[in-house]
Amino acid sequence: MSMKQEKTTAAIGRPREFDTDEALNRAMYVFWRKGYLGTSLSDLTEAMGINRPSLYAAFGNKESLFRKVLARYADGPSAYLREALKEPTARQVAEKMMHGVVDLGTNPHNPPGCLWVHGTLSCGDPADPIRQELSARRKSSEASVRKRFEQAISEGDLSADCDPAALARFVVTVNCGISVLAATGATRTELLQVVETALQAWPQ
Repeated sequence: MSMKQEKTTAAIGRPREFDTDEALNRAMYVFWRKGYLGTSLSDLTEAMGINRPSLYAAFGNKESLFRKVLARYADGPSAYLREALKEPTARQVAEKMMHGVVDLGTNPHNPPGCLWVHGTLSCGDPADPIRQELSARRKSSEASVRKRFEQAISEGDLSADCDPAALARFVVTVNCGISVLAATGATRTELLQVVETALQAWPQ
């Protein structure tokens, strides 16, 4: 009995034979390239270099893994969104956000476009928990931009009659549109023209 317990403990305590951070990064790029629904467990295990039991043990099921990937993506490739909010003026916030998505979507080392936009478009059912998760993240991002624009109004950087919610929605919509264009083959020059045109509509 005692020997059986010892073997079980050793098996449980055995360290994983793969780098979980590296495996998560690889999963992120698979989901980014194929979308949530277009990614199979076989795609993930092949890219991550692990078998299914190891994937489940380290990350849970596919949905749980995707949620971890979204957190990694927010802290990595799309961290420019959070950094943009620190810019000194509302216009510079919008400009940095738009240029950030252009840089992300046209970086030759990345799949084109944005992971969460691609993921949202691939989940057609509004009741799908992943689509709801992505929608919640979009709303949270928009709320952060709105709050920053409210601060800009209080500081006199934006006019008092400016609608911070509408302006935040405008910026997020432009960013999502740029991501879709990048995913469908638009060039960096074309995307920068979109940024320039959008900023011409900025409230004076």
